[in-house]
Amino acid sequence: MTIRVVIVDDQAMVRAGFAALLSAQADIDVVGEAPDGRQGVHVSRSTHPDVVLMDVRMPEMDGLTAARELLDPPPGVVHRPRVLMLTTFDIDDYVYEALRAGASGFLLKDAPPADLIAAVRVVASGEALLAPSVTRRLIADFVQQRPAPRKDPSLRLKGLTPRETEVLELIARGLSNQEIAGHLVLAEQTVKTHIGRVLAKLDLRDRAQAVIFAYEAGLVRPGDSA
Repeated sequence: MTIRVVIVDDQAMVRAGFAALLSAQADIDVVGEAPDGRQGVHVSRSTHPDVVLMDVRMPEMDGLTAARELLDPPPGVVHRPRVLMLTTFDIDDYVYEALRAGASGFLLKDAPPADLIAAVRVVASGEALLAPSVTRRLIADFVQQRPAPRKDPSLRLKGLTPRETEVLELIARGLSNQEIAGHLVLAEQTVKTHIGRVLAKLDLRDRAQAVIFAYEAGLVRPGDSA
């Protein structure tokens, strides 16, 4: 299956470079480009991409606002792409808010070409692009600085089984599926099943949102280690 991609960045050279690199892949098709968030939303709504590469800081409409519009569309708009945020900073306030809004991860603009290609494929497959070390650092740093959300997420934890709660906690501590399987002495496929049930019960889109939810629910706290 070909992965349809839209690139949204205010630097023409960045768009051209990313487009050339991705279009050279047999399984990736760049179906649109835009120089700002507002046009990015328009292009995405008309081309229905699988993945949108979204720069964080842009004129007219920034990447965070555009990501929110794509991930929480108005009534009547059915298509919701995966959004991968592009940033020049590995810790960025906008990135955290984008993950909270449902973005599937982030990638540094100066990452090696192979990382960009792999990131598009990972996000298109439905996975979140958050390395364990980045998960711990990014989420913990920002959760410490933020007031509690208006709705108490801890109440939603009651719908999880004890095993599902354990799995969610280990995700939030930055463990991979393989590491969770070893920690709980389970098959990796069983871990994947538990993760799917956790996401469904909590109405979360992917692993990135699960990490944020676990911190905001108080299941884990900044500084905890696995």
